[in-house]
Amino acid sequence: MNTEFVDLARGAREASLGVATLTRGAKDAALHSMAEALLAHEPQILSANAQDVESSRTAGVSDALLDRLRLDSARLESMAQGLRALANLIDPVGEVIRGWQLPNGVHIDQVRVPLGVVGIIYEARPNVTADAAGICLKSGNAVLLRGSSSATNSNRAIVAALQEGLSNANIDPRAISLVEGDRSVTDTMMAARGLVDVLIPRGGASLIEAVVRGAQVPVLETGSGNCHLYVDRSANQQMAIDIMLNAKTQRPSVCNALETLVVDAEIAKLFIPDAVDALVKAGVSVHGDSQAQSLDSRITDVTDDDWDNEALSLDLRVAIVDGIDEGIAFIRDHTSGHSETIISDDASHQKRFIAEMDCACVFVNTSSRFADGEQFGFGAEIGISTQKLHARGPMALPEMTTTKYVITGDGQVR
Repeated sequence: MNTEFVDLARGAREASLGVATLTRGAKDAALHSMAEALLAHEPQILSANAQDVESSRTAGVSDALLDRLRLDSARLESMAQGLRALANLIDPVGEVIRGWQLPNGVHIDQVRVPLGVVGIIYEARPNVTADAAGICLKSGNAVLLRGSSSATNSNRAIVAALQEGLSNANIDPRAISLVEGDRSVTDTMMAARGLVDVLIPRGGASLIEAVVRGAQVPVLETGSGNCHLYVDRSANQQMAIDIMLNAKTQRPSVCNALETLVVDAEIAKLFIPDAVDALVKAGVSVHGDSQAQSLDSRITDVTDDDWDNEALSLDLRVAIVDGIDEGIAFIRDHTSGHSETIISDDASHQKRFIAEMDCACVFVNTSSRFADGEQFGFGAEIGISTQKLHARGPMALPEMTTTKYVITGDGQVR
């Protein structure tokens, strides 16, 4: 086992004991201190990020990944604001989920408590570093941050600023640690039962799959976003186009962006040309099945494998289906379980879509770009969970806790 990582993890474990018992006031003061430190170190952070972006560009990284990697003053301010917003949220630690009294007078409470030491393995996006650190601190956890090599300089500068913020708030800076090193360090992290309480992978499908398959530590699984929008025969077609454009183009490189447009054949002849006009004008390349191609010559071929993958770019797939039954079946065949949308004025179709769609978030007549912890009012998020354990959908403060039972009596014995 990598001894440098073990020392880092033991330090995080020691720090977690103190963080778990901090008052809300102390944690909120620390979050504000961390935000101030981020902005105070803006020149160093942006300089480090520029190095990462240039290295990645030279290595031929795609525009979508470069966008995820890039920081500027506005994004840094947004990171700081995310930390401040967390300070305004209710502290989940100590919340009584439920409580009851037994006939013998013994009282039982189920109470939220921190997870302990959280390990997060993530790709490219350095804003995750601040978001994850803030959420873990507010929920009473220490965090081990394992970012990708492409963002090493950015993450190093961000964590240094966050640790300074903790120190200024009289909190052990080991509560936020950056895990550096080669692939063997990641392997050690995934095997560190007893040092790491839970792992959260955040990134592409291959990263998530590698962590899920290789970890000996319990995993909270985030998922990729192969998101669909079904345009029902009853849909307001202008609404559908407006939502489609927002979901696809507002930020195409993120997991809640639209990847596949699914259209009822009954309206496709009228809807598809108008939709393609809007997409092409917005710079989107449109690919589709043979039926979609027959309706508009600007739609190009799509391979069978493409239906199951995130594009994370200005590319959109189009499928034509014969009604709500086929639409639901098509999406269920290809969904990643993240976010699925229906545009419909038919209440019975809306109800069926909500009931039959097996995913973390279902949207009715609104954009999947709202699948986001901040947009939900949770503050910053760790990621979107597509699994079915205790956390599903945006993972915010409550999802970063577990519970314990507190049993109180006055001398009762069994």
